[in-house]
Amino acid sequence: MPGTIKSMQIEVFDHMEECTEEAVQYMLPLVSAQRREQALRYKHTFGKFCCLKSWMMLNSVCLLLLDKSPVTFLYNEHGKPYLENGPHFSISHCKEGIAVAVSEKPIGIDIESIRKADRELVNRVMNEREQALIKAQTDPSREFTRIWTQKEAIVKAQGVGITSFEQLLQIRDTAYTVQTYEQEKYIYSIAYG
Repeated sequence: MPGTIKSMQIEVFDHMEECTEEAVQYMLPLVSAQRREQALRYKHTFGKFCCLKSWMMLNSVCLLLLDKSPVTFLYNEHGKPYLENGPHFSISHCKEGIAVAVSEKPIGIDIESIRKADRELVNRVMNEREQALIKAQTDPSREFTRIWTQKEAIVKAQGVGITSFEQLLQIRDTAYTVQTYEQEKYIYSIAYG
């Protein structure tokens, strides 16, 4: 279900039944040597598949937006990959799907399977306002997942990644615009600014 927002391109793949060893073997020769090496470090088919499929999705989106494809990933001091002289991008995956976002400006995307709103985790990563929102919902798990993806998308757009649960408590309204999309089994959020 691709979508475009301003100078941004989003692609979501949710046919995870295609996650097979045969699909991995098919994709291996289609990606860069760097991505192939990275994919083969994963022990399980799921990790290999997500690594390869997300690169192919990123490559496809970059071809659409820029008429060029990414060749080599570089990494910032926090481990976030980027493309030299290329667009900003963000990649995320869960057991229900893979999401890729590409933009001319900093961007973050997070996709998560709907997960149980465990009380202890909610108290550790959500501020009081967010806790109240979650408790007030008829489906607290869906609300927890929605807020979680928003927070993680913001952190990814900032280029720092999640370093602690305390960090998630501090994320409030930011300079980023956040959009959230809900499907039956997963939720994804995009932060851009």
